[in-house]
Amino acid sequence: MAATISSHNVFVYGSLMADEVVSVLLERVPPSVPAVLPGYQRHSIKGRVYPAIVPAEEKRVIGKVLFDLMDNELEILDEFEDVEYNRVLGEVFVLDNERQQIGSNQLKAHAYVWANVDDKDLYGEWDFEAITEHKESACL
Repeated sequence: MAATISSHNVFVYGSLMADEVVSVLLERVPPSVPAVLPGYQRHSIKGRVYPAIVPAEEKRVIGKVLFDLMDNELEILDEFEDVEYNRVLGEVFVLDNERQQIGSNQLKAHAYVWANVDDKDLYGEWDFEAITEHKESACL
């Protein structure tokens, strides 16, 4: 009897939005689309370059969904995110590319949520563009 192979969608909102990071981890770049995860807020973490999300009413996080990850790839991401994050399954909304507005497409995706919602090291709003601009200017 053949084993069933599952594929998963994963909502990413930090360093995993960079294709270079995903490629190093998974040895490929899965298809993706811009998306929004409602009911969460993204924060910077003191002393770290990557963000965390925690539940927050009336907030939302913009990121993207990686499609068709295999079980072993999900395990790789679990290890990458480590014990500081819990993987949860939730509803995300695909963004309309042209208007950056929430479209009508809703789908299930895993997301990595910061385990310690009361962490005193969480602050402000984390900005992916600011991090990538800083990285590019450091390479000049």
